[in-house]
Amino acid sequence: MAVNQAELSRENLIFTGSEREEKQFQRERAEKMSRVVKYAAKNSPFYRRKLTEAGIDPAGIKTFEDLQSLPFTTKEELRLAYPLQAQAAPDDEVVRVHSSSGTTGKPVIIPYTQYDVDTWAEMMARCLKMTGVNRLDRVQVTPGYGLWTAGIGFQAGVERLGAMTIPTGPGNTEKQLEMMSDLGTTVLIGTSSYGLLLAEECSKRGVLDRIRLRIGIFGSERWGERMRARIEEIFAIDTFDIYGLTEIYGPGIAIDCPYHHGLHYWDDHLFFEVIDPVTGKVVPDGVQGELVVTTLTKQGMPLLRYRTRDLTRIITEPCPCGSPYPQIDRIFARTDDMIKIHGVNIYPGQLEHVLQITSGLSSEYEITITRKEGRDSLIIKVESTEGPEVWEHLGTSLARNIKTKIGISAQCIVTEIGALRRSEKKTKRVYDLRKSEL
Repeated sequence: MAVNQAELSRENLIFTGSEREEKQFQRERAEKMSRVVKYAAKNSPFYRRKLTEAGIDPAGIKTFEDLQSLPFTTKEELRLAYPLQAQAAPDDEVVRVHSSSGTTGKPVIIPYTQYDVDTWAEMMARCLKMTGVNRLDRVQVTPGYGLWTAGIGFQAGVERLGAMTIPTGPGNTEKQLEMMSDLGTTVLIGTSSYGLLLAEECSKRGVLDRIRLRIGIFGSERWGERMRARIEEIFAIDTFDIYGLTEIYGPGIAIDCPYHHGLHYWDDHLFFEVIDPVTGKVVPDGVQGELVVTTLTKQGMPLLRYRTRDLTRIITEPCPCGSPYPQIDRIFARTDDMIKIHGVNIYPGQLEHVLQITSGLSSEYEITITRKEGRDSLIIKVESTEGPEVWEHLGTSLARNIKTKIGISAQCIVTEIGALRRSEKKTKRVYDLRKSEL
């Protein structure tokens, strides 16, 4: 797919907020979208078949309103296209592949051209710049390398920005702390769960005075304000929520700025829609729903109206930081995270909100659901920053708030900080034992 480097982007546009400049930018975005639809239909066996079966003429897709006539793309479909039926670029232009985990079926293989790799590195560098990372920083990259997108994606962004990369990769907490202390790491990148684990380890060992961190950038899992506050308190740093999906590029397609008003996303490369996850209809800006992404410039494996399963909303209010990049809200939940108990649909994100409004509780929790004699039972364990003499009272308060805010009954057990599981990757928080008890 030919890319016109002279086109306006948010990066090279001297954005004054003028109506003329904005109209030109949006016109060129629509042209990118029209081209990528034609490109995918012509070059990707997956999309050629998909659009033909839907009776879509790619030449008729010229506006973002036209785009809504296209069928959605789902991860299940991409698994069926394994290994490379969704590839659109010729083999001699593909320089790399990455892959989803494949834990629930065949993985999705994502091919990248050199242009894709460069675009991703540029988006990642934008993320780092937005958080305040500069060329003098030393950036410790703890996510995994290999087929997973995170490690190499962050490293490419750090190098594009010109800062020092410390590519420790995942695990080996002893080595992580040694590198952090001896090399004077100033920026930590990883999952929020691992960020918390490292913060707590530094506190336990009494080595916080040797740590030079000033910024934490965490992604790959949804995390709430309580966890953010705890990491920031221990490390005395500012933290940022970075967003991405392996199927799109990887991490780095959106991030929050120092005002933490929402996640800025790169609209010169991506088109975001939010839909009602049940009806599939686009909802008005500001209304919560499922995020749908269309890649505007991706060559190796473009995606048209990809259902992310992440629940968010498009923020209409301008960000105080003044950035022209639009925003979505922090990810509230995933549609596949939904739990049905006592006939009520709930998300872990709702519980995190209740934790936030219940004083004396920390960020870490576990949900266990069991079924006995046909009745569901919900047990919630949560850590407290207070002493054991008030744990019973805090548990009662939490149970009352859950009943009031969510509408379900739960047994709430409060325990000490550090009693629940910690993870070097993503923390598992929901244990649904009902199927195993049938």
